[in-house]
Amino acid sequence: MKYKTIPVTAYQQNCSLIWCEYTNKAALIDPGGDIEVLLAQVDALGLQLEKILLTHGHLDHVGGAKQIATRFEVPIIGPHQADAFWLQSLSKQAEMFGFLHADAFEPDQWLAQGDVVSVGDESLSVLHCPGHTPGHVVFYNEIDGIAFVGDVLFQGSIGRTDFPQGDYGQLIASIKETLLPLGDGVVFVPGHGPMSSLGHERTNNPFLQD
Repeated sequence: MKYKTIPVTAYQQNCSLIWCEYTNKAALIDPGGDIEVLLAQVDALGLQLEKILLTHGHLDHVGGAKQIATRFEVPIIGPHQADAFWLQSLSKQAEMFGFLHADAFEPDQWLAQGDVVSVGDESLSVLHCPGHTPGHVVFYNEIDGIAFVGDVLFQGSIGRTDFPQGDYGQLIASIKETLLPLGDGVVFVPGHGPMSSLGHERTNNPFLQD
């Protein structure tokens, strides 16, 4: 599986463009904004966008999803249904954080632990990792050993838990019981900032040291 990470908006959140090199089918993970920048990358690589994948319902990760989905007539997949209240409050989120107006929406498919999402001939396992938000999911490609973790885990840090229905203990459990068992060699693209590996974070992340 091929991928390219594209930071967008003033929040510099990572949108990941992923694609199958055999079919040129592609997906955007967490298109939070700067829609034309994202679509220019899809076009430059000669890809066919077939779906949008969302890790969680915060505006900086979903702000461009509905507009892109409507323009290309592609489905929005994810997150877990426990984040429905976040997606329903998008207009309020936009007003609070100074984003362009965003209409509430419901994805075409909610996701749950154990689901599998395809992009062309590639497959991504869905891991439910609540804590930052109750419906947060992670997308994991086992063959290439890469995970797209949204705001669950960062290089040297973890996701915030001071938003509504955030839970620090639940987040730590998600990381230790769901992510870290994938193996030290797994690399991950976080929702913000540089990539890292699970092994590096297991050893060095101050939030994961008992």
